Amino acid sequence: MQYFVTTDALASLETDCLAVAIYDGGELSPSAAQLDEDSQGAVQRVIDSGDMTGKRGQTLFIHHPSGIKATRLLLVGFGKKGKTTENDFNAATTTMAQVLNDSGAQSVVCTFAEVELSNRNAAWKVRQTACNTESALYKYTQTKSDNKPLEKPLQQLSFAADDADTAAFGQALAQGSAIGKGMNLAKELGNLPGNICTPTYLAEQAVKLGQQFDSVKTTVLEEADMEELGMGSFLSVSRGSRQPAKLITMEYNGAGDARPVVLVGKGLTFDAGGISLKPSQGMDEMKYDMCGSASVLGTIQTIAELGLPINVVGVVPSSENLPDGDANKPGDVVTSMAGKTIEILNTDAEGRLILCDALTYSERFNPDIVIDIATLTGAIIVALGSVTTGVMANDQTLADDLIKAGNDSYDRTWQLPIWDDYQQQLDSNFADIANVGGKEAGSVTAACFLSRFTEKFTWAHLDIAGTAWNSGKAKGATGRPVPLLVQYLLNRIEANS
Repeated sequence: MQYFVTTDALASLETDCLAVAIYDGGELSPSAAQLDEDSQGAVQRVIDSGDMTGKRGQTLFIHHPSGIKATRLLLVGFGKKGKTTENDFNAATTTMAQVLNDSGAQSVVCTFAEVELSNRNAAWKVRQTACNTESALYKYTQTKSDNKPLEKPLQQLSFAADDADTAAFGQALAQGSAIGKGMNLAKELGNLPGNICTPTYLAEQAVKLGQQFDSVKTTVLEEADMEELGMGSFLSVSRGSRQPAKLITMEYNGAGDARPVVLVGKGLTFDAGGISLKPSQGMDEMKYDMCGSASVLGTIQTIAELGLPINVVGVVPSSENLPDGDANKPGDVVTSMAGKTIEILNTDAEGRLILCDALTYSERFNPDIVIDIATLTGAIIVALGSVTTGVMANDQTLADDLIKAGNDSYDRTWQLPIWDDYQQQLDSNFADIANVGGKEAGSVTAACFLSRFTEKFTWAHLDIAGTAWNSGKAKGATGRPVPLLVQYLLNRIEANS
């Protein structure tokens, strides 16, 4: 996709399509009203016929409208005027992209910066439209035999702007498209089956990022390297798999010697639960247990494409968790890189076992901030559903910054406590710490476990088990929380500038 800003009069634009907003009840947006006048009432006639009501996500083409040079005019419903929500806006712009992609129109000029949306400025609407367009056009094809490409896919999105808005809109389009591409990378990695997206495959994709961008340096540690470092917790998980574990680091340098933000992404490319075997129903979705790592790769790609002035390190511990004669057993005790011993009461609580060593490893980068991203607990889905990512932190300012970034990007988070009161649930008679804390507050005690390995830095944990993928008929990875992570970094850059 290509993205442009135009200041030319809409009726004079020679494009495959002009897209304008219609509100519920058939009320015209300013651009729709202007084009109605230019086309001698073509828009109003469609409204009066009842074919277009303006309900959220409704679309209707007017072909070859008189008085307008565009081949098509696309009317897009945004719901009630003055009450349009971010959900309405996302639904409408996503539908626009999908409809256009199937229509044969290869270029479109849209006017959605003028849509009335409370507390969102024009640049936000431009960025969100570009992001939604990139995301909407993603289609998984890698393991399908019938994947014939469209003859005339949508290739160009332009935004109508006044002269004063061109720079801001241009930046918004660049950010939105880069975030959308980062989401699509995360979606593609998440959607790949576990027999393709192995730890080795994930490492290869990280190496490709390092080859694509001079600003990214990728390093991959093998199991022998990790054994030398004392990563007994991480390696205990990979023992049950024939696929060798990998510890992947991607160092993005955009700010000289500044201390980096370290993003630690859980990379369980398949999680059967180990000896504590999961139920067979829905186990196929455990290929998504590496969505934390996928979001880190997507974020690194985004910031490298944008050339952001910040230093970021992505750390990805990657393994499989399978039952085997050499796999972890309930009751086993392992020693982490930090020297803490861990009693494994449940082998299906393996994400924290690989993350704790990755968090300890992150100390060597002298991080300013460390954020881990993990599909860690089913309990977070019970608590927050699939709408919101859970955030827990050892620093309230960092938690507040992530909540703000979530609201800014509409990739939202909600904070849960990790008070000392919960730590006693992780007591063990046979080790320094147990890897599970019982049925109560499962997401919180999982974060409490990780907090034991973050005492030397400012840290937050994002539990994305509910937001990283959709189940059911729309099964597939979502690409979240790439928008949240990129927005956090953008906000950080702005605050430090």
